[in-house]
Amino acid sequence: MKVNQEVQIRDPFVFVDRKQGKYYLFGSTDKNIWGKGIGFDVWVGDDLKQWQGPYPVFRPDIEFFSDENFWAPEVHAYNGSYYMFATFLLKDSGKRGTAILKSDLLTGPFHPHSDGIVTPEDWFSLDGTLHIDKEGKPWMVFCHEWVQIGDGEICTVRLSDDLKKAIGNPVTLFAASEAPWPTSFQHKTRNTQKNYVTDGPYIYKAENGELIMLWASFVDNVYAQGISRSTTGDVTGPWVHDAKPLFKSDGGHGMLFHDLQGQLHLTLHSPNKTPNERPIFIRMIEHDGVLRRADDE
Repeated sequence: MKVNQEVQIRDPFVFVDRKQGKYYLFGSTDKNIWGKGIGFDVWVGDDLKQWQGPYPVFRPDIEFFSDENFWAPEVHAYNGSYYMFATFLLKDSGKRGTAILKSDLLTGPFHPHSDGIVTPEDWFSLDGTLHIDKEGKPWMVFCHEWVQIGDGEICTVRLSDDLKKAIGNPVTLFAASEAPWPTSFQHKTRNTQKNYVTDGPYIYKAENGELIMLWASFVDNVYAQGISRSTTGDVTGPWVHDAKPLFKSDGGHGMLFHDLQGQLHLTLHSPNKTPNERPIFIRMIEHDGVLRRADDE
């Protein structure tokens, strides 16, 4: 058993198995996620404090289309199976994108389901997440990376009902600079322009029916977690942005979930430096779409 401070993980994603009374903690689990990809592991626990594992859930075969940057796996239940949305760096083009894997078990093994990535092949993209709309149709929300366009964007695209491919062209929802809280930075070698990061989108339907998006960026070079809101209740927006970040203490790429007792939690990784990143769990209070930390009361 390991406690949270012993678990190195980035981009934590919790699947709550209410039938078994267990939590499955997925995330970027390679010791050095910036280099060669080993795979993805899962940790299993029953109290968000102690974890068994790690258990391997994905290991690529020799023909897999990527061998670097295995990032940000999310696992969603859909039509009786489990689907993993994860980011990979492509061997042939050197671009990043999100692909979809599938398993019949939360503990895997997960195998490629989509035919390669489902984000545009000529884009640097990452952090795809699944959203099911009011009509039961699947969408993927993802980031168009700042490394390619400077002002990072969050986009969405319709998926086929079997989650094997994208349908139509992506729709840009907003750019990072449109929100009031992220700040720009200049990269020493990549370019000299002002850059803004978009990272780790996650869609959450509030108790009042409002559609909320969590996403991460930087404030004065410190990793932070913010919130945007759809004015229509549809994933295509338009989206408006909270004035201040939800969390700005060197943590981000978060998601929201209700625990086995119904308590709302925010999980994210902090700090944002390898190999020190750890999963953080914060009890949240939700009132009329407004989220705040329970310990702020």
